[in-house]
Amino acid sequence: MNRLKSLWPDLLCVLLFAAVAWAYFMPADLQGRILYREDASAGRGASHEQKEYYEKTGERTRWTNATFSGMPTYQTAPSYGSTDLLQTAVKAWHLWLPEYVWYLFAYLLGFYLLLRAFDFRQELAALGALIWAFSSYFIIIIAAGHIWKVMALAYLPAMIAGVVWAYRGRWLLGMVVTAVFTAFEVNANHVQMTYYYLMVIGLMVIGWLIEAVREKRMGQWAKATAACAVGAAIGIGINASNLYHTWQYGKESMRSKSELSSKEDANNTSSGLDRDYITQWSYGVDETLTLLVPNAKGGASVPMAANERAMKKANPEFNELYRQIGQYWGEQPGTSGPVYVGALVLLLFFIGLFVVKGPMKWALVVATVLSVMLSWGKNFMPLTDFFIDYVPMYAKFRTVASILVVAEFSIPLLAMMALKKIYDDPELLRRNRKAVWISYGLTAGVALVMAVAPSLLVGDMLSSNEVTALKSLPTEYFIPVTENLKAMRKAVVSADAWRSFWIITLGIAALLAFGLKRMKRGYLVAIIAAVCLIDLWTVDKRYLNDDMFVEKTVRDMPQQLIATDRQILADNGKDYRVLNMATNTFNENETSYYHKSIGGYHAAKLRRYQELIEHHISPEMESLMSAIVDAQGDMTQVKGDSLCRVLNMLNTKYVIVPLQGGQTVPIMNPYAYGNAWFVDKIDYVDNADQEIDGLKTIDPRHEAIADKHFKDALGNTAEQTSQAIVKLEEYQPNQLTYSVESERGGIVVFSEIYYPGWTATVDGKPATLGRADYVLRAMNVAPGNHKVVLTFKPTSIKTTETVAYLSYALLLLALAGALVAKRKRK
Repeated sequence: MNRLKSLWPDLLCVLLFAAVAWAYFMPADLQGRILYREDASAGRGASHEQKEYYEKTGERTRWTNATFSGMPTYQTAPSYGSTDLLQTAVKAWHLWLPEYVWYLFAYLLGFYLLLRAFDFRQELAALGALIWAFSSYFIIIIAAGHIWKVMALAYLPAMIAGVVWAYRGRWLLGMVVTAVFTAFEVNANHVQMTYYYLMVIGLMVIGWLIEAVREKRMGQWAKATAACAVGAAIGIGINASNLYHTWQYGKESMRSKSELSSKEDANNTSSGLDRDYITQWSYGVDETLTLLVPNAKGGASVPMAANERAMKKANPEFNELYRQIGQYWGEQPGTSGPVYVGALVLLLFFIGLFVVKGPMKWALVVATVLSVMLSWGKNFMPLTDFFIDYVPMYAKFRTVASILVVAEFSIPLLAMMALKKIYDDPELLRRNRKAVWISYGLTAGVALVMAVAPSLLVGDMLSSNEVTALKSLPTEYFIPVTENLKAMRKAVVSADAWRSFWIITLGIAALLAFGLKRMKRGYLVAIIAAVCLIDLWTVDKRYLNDDMFVEKTVRDMPQQLIATDRQILADNGKDYRVLNMATNTFNENETSYYHKSIGGYHAAKLRRYQELIEHHISPEMESLMSAIVDAQGDMTQVKGDSLCRVLNMLNTKYVIVPLQGGQTVPIMNPYAYGNAWFVDKIDYVDNADQEIDGLKTIDPRHEAIADKHFKDALGNTAEQTSQAIVKLEEYQPNQLTYSVESERGGIVVFSEIYYPGWTATVDGKPATLGRADYVLRAMNVAPGNHKVVLTFKPTSIKTTETVAYLSYALLLLALAGALVAKRKRK
């Protein structure tokens, strides 16, 4: 009974978080409407084939042919039997709330647990959870459908809570909590977010080490470090299948180093990603002011015409143009919204710089400064280059602006540490008056300057790309449009800056009243909570609001089957590919819903396929489109046998082309090579450059080119007769069955993407697969009639699943040990 009594404030906070999460999404959650997410909708296409396979067979396929001519499902739909129990635990942690409601609830509960581990009172921990969870970026990614990122960010504070408990002396509790939430975190499958927060954990551990050295408690530090390491190992072990196969896939993906010497230039990195690609989304140096004023760069990349305040300053003559120009004018290619931590939160952070003492403060300060400077990416290349070249794994991630999630963690945490100091010692503000007013100047003062003279801090209100685009206007319009646009944007910045100024002023008034003992602790917490929540809530509603919710049937209905799809699906062939040139071929997955697509979208496609796109597929698409237009859609008049050899070897049977009025039409490609074929000749070359360049000169229908490392596997071939036939008899995404007939035997090339782990049998006996034509599978088949089966059912999954179940057992032992230790302590 006493234990329950001591827990009821925590339980009350949990209920509060659930209520807040429900409230944010009202009335949609009460009406049964759901959030329509463009990214999630598009992603259905990539996973549709594997979903159908599972519904039909009850088994999971580890390969799909729906995107990029074929790729593993390790990163598109990672699912393993060992994670079923973990998923149940995850749902329990979310209290089985609806999907969009639990995202916010998990944010709140995770940070609350972290602050409780730091020994915060429940009311302060609840306040800290609110200001962290409603940081704008965390809400924006819900709207964008970046759900793996949402999950990763939600579990990270709870995982760090385990680390905190361990270093605060409760090492068995710390081990268990670290293990559980490491398992949750890894299962969220967003390595980039986890990687960034490991930097924070590393800095915090260094802070505890400095304390341990000063206080001569190295034994306790070592015990805590060991407990965290064991807990992390258990959590990682539970996810062994996902981690191992992600690592294996990573070696073949575009996140690994290219074999092409042409890629070895200053722009390339050890990961294989170009520096330009890594830093494409870089926060501007002056854009960092969005931490204080959300509209410092205009907000999201939505039409200027949608901003009421801006349109009050608009010249009606240019209204049509303002429907095309975006509100955001920073240097990123586009954005769904700014990173805003809260004006009052930022004030408390600066106060924390002065009043919070010890190594932990400096760990958080370093984390904040480092994340902000790294977010600048191409705008501060000396630091970015250093991390790309010398910090392990950093170069494997793009969109460097997203590292601001670290600042969104460290700023609220240090802010809450400052507020805890003030809460426990009201006299602190009197003793540190100078620090308080310096902090006020660094926040409210900057906001005031932005309100009065926005251009002084955020530039002339036009991005370089906009200036270039607007120069295409007639000369007499250029100056009036740009001047009017600047005036509109100044009004937007000024209004938001005044907003931040008054929020900070209200907050500091409450703090000073508390310091003068004219306000009780409870009132201070209530006022700070109300000001911060109203501030963050209203900003968040700009980017995730009720208008974005739709009836559930809209999201759940199958992708629309249009006339173009029906015409292609009338072909009863077992396996062929479709090239959609009526859309952004390599930035969409809708085509993959009904067809096996040459294109698709994934941030880490197979490296060799990406290089094939760059060297051959894209140039062939350009030439093919031009030829189709010239031939008025008559593919028989196009020299497709020489114009699109690589597309032919990928068995591109249909090409979708655009028509006027937004319509499309499929054109059959009579030159596609089919599912597999014998070649008369094979050339072995020394390196990847010769291999990919050789595709420009050979006729892949009769000749193959391969790396010399596959010579033992493929051997030699012979000139074929017309009786040499390879026919696909059965198709499954992870198993292909062929009948092969030839008088002379030799090398068969399959129009399927090569990947380690594919196995082959000939008449039931194991055979060796090789790689030819840079990306395709190939093998040597003896003369006669044979049954060839290609299978992708990796045996490594059985091994990793065993490791996962053993890790579950270790977690149960650790939990039992913690309970026994607790009972003994009592």
